[in-house]
Amino acid sequence: MTNNDILRRLRYTFDFSDDQMIALFALGDHAVTRAQVSDWLKKEEDPAHKVMEDRTLAMFLNGFIADKRGKRTGPGPQPESRLNNNIILRKLKIALEMRDEDIVDIMQLVGLQFSKHEINAFFRKFTQNQYRVCQDQFLRNFLKGLQIQYRVD
Repeated sequence: MTNNDILRRLRYTFDFSDDQMIALFALGDHAVTRAQVSDWLKKEEDPAHKVMEDRTLAMFLNGFIADKRGKRTGPGPQPESRLNNNIILRKLKIALEMRDEDIVDIMQLVGLQFSKHEINAFFRKFTQNQYRVCQDQFLRNFLKGLQIQYRVD
């Protein structure tokens, strides 16, 4: 999955306006313009589409965490220069204050069965034997499950 696709899905799921998106970036210590947000949200076929860097998505997710859980006193967390699906999943889990059981429930909404142990493997250090790489398909289904649970139509 691309960073732009993740941003689009989160915007749709939580029904963020442009102003809310800009505010979330600001909470992650990154000032953006409406035009930048618009360009990141455009489809890849659009000539005005801009690729979102890992660091930029990390700042957005840090702002999402600060919005949902409250901003910490002192300096905010340093955004990662390289993201992977495991880090993105961890940041979403933190922001939404989820436990492993909650992720199991989210995955059941899209018809997939996972155990707590399988979910927990995504959050281990990559040096541990039980570590498991979060594939695009898992993250895509997780975001779809979030949409089912949180999207109000």
